[in-house]
Amino acid sequence: MSKSHNGQTKFAVCITSDDTDLLTPRRIYQVLPDDNAAKSSYLRVIDDEGEDYLYPAGYFLFLELPRNIEQALVKAA
Repeated sequence: MSKSHNGQTKFAVCITSDDTDLLTPRRIYQVLPDDNAAKSSYLRVIDDEGEDYLYPAGYFLFLELPRNIEQALVKAA
């Protein structure tokens, strides 16, 4: 599970996709840590099929959510 600087799980909202079967615009996705991917401007996210995969970072905007919402999203996954 990806953690931000303050120890919270990272989430991002999809703003665009070239394959709506895997990523749905306006949907929130959990971001997993992957420093190598980040160096190439990619993010590793859990997609609509429940798999972690690399997608262009430009497809997403990071969200800062209250801890209780983040915990609820992790439990719902």
